[in-house]
Amino acid sequence: MSAARVLVTGATGLVGRRLVASLRGDGRAVRIVSRSPAPEGFDAGVEVVGWNGRDLPHEALAGVGALVHLAGEPVFGPLPTAAHMRRVRTSRVESTEALVRALAALPEGERPECFVCASAVGYYGSRGDTPLDETAEPGDGLLAEVCTEWERAARGAEPLGVRTVRLRIGIVLAREGGALPLIARVFRVGLGGRLGDGRQWFPWIAIDDLIAMTRAAIDDPSWSGAVNAVAPGVVTNAEFTRALGHQLGRRTWLPVPAALVRGALRGLSGELLGSRRLLPRAAQERGFRFAYAQLEPALRAVLDR
Repeated sequence: MSAARVLVTGATGLVGRRLVASLRGDGRAVRIVSRSPAPEGFDAGVEVVGWNGRDLPHEALAGVGALVHLAGEPVFGPLPTAAHMRRVRTSRVESTEALVRALAALPEGERPECFVCASAVGYYGSRGDTPLDETAEPGDGLLAEVCTEWERAARGAEPLGVRTVRLRIGIVLAREGGALPLIARVFRVGLGGRLGDGRQWFPWIAIDDLIAMTRAAIDDPSWSGAVNAVAPGVVTNAEFTRALGHQLGRRTWLPVPAALVRGALRGLSGELLGSRRLLPRAAQERGFRFAYAQLEPALRAVLDR
């Protein structure tokens, strides 16, 4: 049964914009929260409620059947300083805690049916060649710590009777944003290459499948708990490099030394050099069908648009 009005945080980001457009395309009522009173790029039917990035106004949740929390400070981009990582943690953990407090403040009969909260594959740390499904314990590292706290905060909605789904999202392949356009730009000028030895596993998901998975989490009452939002066709970094180079018609002969990655990204270097061989077991057990289960068709579909 489809939820009623859907409230989306982080609606101006890559995934948020796609999700809102998908929901609106099916005639669903959508409300977003934004620091801007009139964010660009949304149709007139999308409701906008002001938000400071943490404390959710009471009116934002009125009449909402599903809450999707996608907001968060970008991990990569700014220098990985201690101040930046504090902003990453605050934007995810504290905002999620605030959302759960807002849910708790509602009378039981007025709470949304479900809460879909983004998380990330960084939850697992670096685990070598070990296949990992959603039952695996959290790993070590900066993002593993953030993701563990983030998910703990999201689980605060469960005792409130709100079905809660935690999407551990891999590298999102999309033409209009995320990591792929930046990587492709480097490849197009002939500087693309594997990172380090290239043997680390590289969990990815096509944007279309991520949106479909998020919508399944909203509408299907059998979805709850942790879900690896990754494609089943996981590849190593070297395999990803070869596939992208082939798709772009570029050579990939210039490896990026691991020491250079560590020097540039410091404590975040493990997010690119670390290995996570993830399996989307929870989604597949619920019958989710991937449009892009393998990497090369996904790259072809994304880059040819």
